[in-house]
Amino acid sequence: MEDIEIKQENESILDSKPKIEQEEDHVDIDKISSLKALGPFIAARENSKNTVYLSDVPAICKDQPCMLGVDEAGRGPVLGPMVYGISYCPLNSKEALVELGCADSKQLTEEKRDIIFNDMNTLENANSCIGWAVEIISPNVISNSMYRRSKCSLNEVSMDSAMGLIQRAIDAGVNIAEVYVDTVGPPEKYQEKLLKRFPNFKITVAKKADSTYPIVSAASICAKVTRDHALKVWQFPEGLVIKDNAFGSGYPGDPVTKRFLTENIDLVFGFPRLVRFSWSTAENALADKAYEMEFDEPDTEKPKYAGTKLTKFFKGTTKTGEVKREECRFFKQCHLDNVTDF
Repeated sequence: MEDIEIKQENESILDSKPKIEQEEDHVDIDKISSLKALGPFIAARENSKNTVYLSDVPAICKDQPCMLGVDEAGRGPVLGPMVYGISYCPLNSKEALVELGCADSKQLTEEKRDIIFNDMNTLENANSCIGWAVEIISPNVISNSMYRRSKCSLNEVSMDSAMGLIQRAIDAGVNIAEVYVDTVGPPEKYQEKLLKRFPNFKITVAKKADSTYPIVSAASICAKVTRDHALKVWQFPEGLVIKDNAFGSGYPGDPVTKRFLTENIDLVFGFPRLVRFSWSTAENALADKAYEMEFDEPDTEKPKYAGTKLTKFFKGTTKTGEVKREECRFFKQCHLDNVTDF
């Protein structure tokens, strides 16, 4: 554990800030106008909650019909956020995406993805016709969604995020005509769900859409670059300082990630907030080491009443219409009867 330190109690808040934030204090932390601004923007947000960012909408995207692509990054890892991204541009501006070099983000190197993301935000021929948005879905939110009583699957979290970003683009004034989505689960069911929510759009949901449609590739790059930088500037409220990204890629098969999980188990509270507790990799790691906890379940038994129930005094009638009621105990003891004729 030579690459992991614990912050001292007397360490200043300034010392605990990531280097990128200290060095880039002059960067606007409320606007992402370049790659350099991405890290400080993310570092300034609370990582236990979701964060949504929308770029400025190019004027041409409000006037001309646009295509919009949707893709995600970080669906499988046990560590870190999942990021959903959208990108949009006019239908006749596809060439701008090709010039940027948009392709499946998984086939590009990290350096190339960073360059394309920066160009998308800084080059006039790109930012004048291409807009984008991302939602950083906190690992804390993912775990809570999957563990709550009315469970919400990862597919539902993903679809809700995708539809939420599309709706935000609509609300921002983007003139959407066509939507292309990299599928989650069966494409047919996902497409049907999207068409119910957005019946006026031409919607295509397909497997590996990021390698087929440049607009989805652009969304994929935005999502992947955002996740990469979210991990680089991750701040641990638990007091851990991790040097040189020592938690690895976050994928369960990564030996660096496995070591991080093994060495950072709190016997009572489990893992740092970076970890998705709902992943079987995390659950298995905790099962052997963490203390077993028992929680009192709320009483489910119905309360017992000592007295006579009120409903006992409201009996039904017989077939002949005669009302059947049990004689009151007072009348019985006093040998009294109801009298109707004198």
